[in-house]
Amino acid sequence: MDHDFATRFAQDWAAAWNSHDLERILAHYTEDVVFASPRIVELVGDPTGEVRGKEALRVYWAKGLRHLPDLHFTVEDVLVSVDTLVINYRNERGRAVAEVLTFRDGLVCRGFGAYGPQI
Repeated sequence: MDHDFATRFAQDWAAAWNSHDLERILAHYTEDVVFASPRIVELVGDPTGEVRGKEALRVYWAKGLRHLPDLHFTVEDVLVSVDTLVINYRNERGRAVAEVLTFRDGLVCRGFGAYGPQI
């Protein structure tokens, strides 16, 4: 993965989230995506903190978008690895967040959300 791809992806990904268009957001992910986040525990009540598959991700994020009508992401930095990128951003509350996204065939197949302290 090169940094140009990662930067373009991160900007498009943030724009999709900022549009609140769930299908536009999900277009970045494979059908068999696995995503983990402490927010899954809070919003869905699954103690594993993980959702498997695009449909489960759709349910989780639809609930999140309903709970956060002012959701907005501002990308601060993008880091690149072999098949993975890290998007460091601030959410609508100014909280530091990182998304670690692993790719297969140009789409995210595994992701992790990691949160900094509340501000």
